[in-house]
Amino acid sequence: MARIIPFQGIRPTRDKVHLVASRSVDNYGKTDLHEKLRSNPFSFLHVINPDFKDGKRSRPGSPERLRKVKAQYEAFQNEGIFVQDEKPCYYVYRQYKQGNTYTGIIACTSIDDYLNGTIKIHEQTLTDRESKLKEYLEICDFNAEPVLFCYPDDAAIDAVIATKTNERAEYDFTTTDRVRHSFWVIDGKKDTTTIRQAFEAMPAVYIADGHHRSASSTLLGQSRREKNQNYSGNEPWNFYLGVFFPETQLRIYDFNRVVKDLNGLDAPQFLEKLRASFEIQDHGKTIFTPQHIHQFGLYLEGNWFELRLKKELIHDDEPVGSLDAFLLTKHVLDPILGIVDLKTDKRIGFVSGIKGPEELMNQVDHWKFQAAFSLFPVSMKQLKYIADTNSIMPPKTTWVEPKMRSGLVMFSIAD
Repeated sequence: MARIIPFQGIRPTRDKVHLVASRSVDNYGKTDLHEKLRSNPFSFLHVINPDFKDGKRSRPGSPERLRKVKAQYEAFQNEGIFVQDEKPCYYVYRQYKQGNTYTGIIACTSIDDYLNGTIKIHEQTLTDRESKLKEYLEICDFNAEPVLFCYPDDAAIDAVIATKTNERAEYDFTTTDRVRHSFWVIDGKKDTTTIRQAFEAMPAVYIADGHHRSASSTLLGQSRREKNQNYSGNEPWNFYLGVFFPETQLRIYDFNRVVKDLNGLDAPQFLEKLRASFEIQDHGKTIFTPQHIHQFGLYLEGNWFELRLKKELIHDDEPVGSLDAFLLTKHVLDPILGIVDLKTDKRIGFVSGIKGPEELMNQVDHWKFQAAFSLFPVSMKQLKYIADTNSIMPPKTTWVEPKMRSGLVMFSIAD
């Protein structure tokens, strides 16, 4: 039973939402970030970059910086940029991007579901990053970036969404990256009960993106439970923010690899070593994109090659062993190129499939990379198989869309 509940969202006023909502700070270059901060006093970037306002630098992640983040968040509330809904709500979020439409429910989920396995994971988290995010939550006391979940398509939830989205949206705006964002508030008792009961009937939901945020929220909740032995389980810090999409509403893109060198080999020698595990076809200057699993693209010295893994090396009954990201490491990156640890080796880079094969060519032709590998995207069936068998995917295996903007709606975890 998945406990996914409505909450009293803290969010921008309708007239300012297009000014507040921002991409993740990591997506801005230094110059672009400074210009956004200088030209837009309402941007959520001011909350997560509070040094800009007072001109006094603080160390990222330090208690001093985090206290400034919280102060700026509270300043936005005091100025009326953020307002809080009077009663618990679910929120419908819809995104239109590159011809795709994604529609999901923003809600809160329980740390108990993370602990008992109702929330299924497929990625290993890093202890250091968990601790840093927990400290952020401990001091700042709010969630602004929801974890991305998926759930089995559900007719009852679909019906509520269909009715609600026929009404005027609370928010409807397009950002400069040509992405349209729409947002509706569900606060009626009948609809909130329908959604809550539909989720309760589900045996599990799956994290698509946001494993570290889930882990850190759980750590925070456990810590506060230890300090408050009489907790009820309904305190806000027992929950965290998520956006829940039906499985058919998510799109999983490939996550491709670029390598800086061929480990002392020249191109003909490298191709010859690949023949031990792959059947190779030269496509010359014609871009090759994998059309099915166990098929890879290789861009090398201005040419594209099709790599087909030999049948005797394929074991689709193995959860992790059947993943192309694992197979590429097993048969190429590790034994031929000497790249063993994808988390720490500086000779490898990763490029999301949403950028297309042209970005792989650009990385090789104009950057410091010597070769690029394109992979076929992981399917939802594979993702669930990994999670259901308590297995862990290799790093950077999936790129999942959509990505929500920060500051669209927030959840307070303060008592």
